[in-house]
Amino acid sequence: MEGLSVADANLVVYLHPSKSRNVSQAILRELGSWLFKFSETFDGVLLAYDVNILDKKAQILSGVHPYFAVKLKANLLLFSPKPDMLIEGKVMKLCQESIHVIVLGFSSAIITAENIRGEFKYRNKDEEELFSSKSHKRHVIKVGTMIRFLVKSFDDEILHITGSLMPAHTGSIRWLDRNLEEFSETDRSATKSRDRESLGGKTVDGGATPLSYNNHIKKSKKRRIAE
Repeated sequence: MEGLSVADANLVVYLHPSKSRNVSQAILRELGSWLFKFSETFDGVLLAYDVNILDKKAQILSGVHPYFAVKLKANLLLFSPKPDMLIEGKVMKLCQESIHVIVLGFSSAIITAENIRGEFKYRNKDEEELFSSKSHKRHVIKVGTMIRFLVKSFDDEILHITGSLMPAHTGSIRWLDRNLEEFSETDRSATKSRDRESLGGKTVDGGATPLSYNNHIKKSKKRRIAE
């Protein structure tokens, strides 16, 4: 999925002297407070981290509150959706006017009717609301479906995404992946067929197929024996 990235960062964490007895725990708590929040420094939402303390000798900062600084090297997993990126999420609710999605378990997204391509038709079947494709009957979007959609905008304050299902390569992930596999298999079959046709033809590299070339050798040997 696009929008996910891993970054190496050199960080400095400032801790209160009261936390000096257990610096490691204090650092983890501090970094934990950054999780699932948008950071302008990282230009993304912090999802996970792996930390290595570089300098165990903390530097004391003078002032009214004498905090001390600890240098860290961290490996960060960030989520930073940008316009035109393809991301994935689970449909939580839908109606005729919109599809509501949850991304990575924490970020909400909405796809409104004007951003759903005309191929999809809203239906209420057996009291179950869904969008089904008029072109492909098995391409259905309903509550619980994992979908792939395009990012139109991202509100970093409330972690809300506005999405789109206008491109042809968006929709139910299960349906899209199955059809991509079918298309790949079709392409491979077509390639094999072309290869067989070329090998079974009348001209291969020297004006004869491997089979006719072998027959020619056998005939030549027979003529020599007869002579």
